[in-house]
Amino acid sequence: MAGFKYIMKLSHVWAGWSRTEGEVIAFFGRARLVKKMDGKFEVVGGTAEDHTEAKQWVSLFLHEAAVRYLAPA
Repeated sequence: MAGFKYIMKLSHVWAGWSRTEGEVIAFFGRARLVKKMDGKFEVVGGTAEDHTEAKQWVSLFLHEAAVRYLAPA
């Protein structure tokens, strides 16, 4: 039975990780541009200035992507 509990804990950790993490494409100050496991892009963290810098970079190098900007800290 202990093995089953261990598997359940691991699956819980994996499920949470897959929803919130992904591949970091670039950093802008404390903000990071992340490509999620589902193929969507997000800018996470940082300040309003970091988000402005990210928007400029995206407009030049990743203009075909629809990027979601989470509220800056």
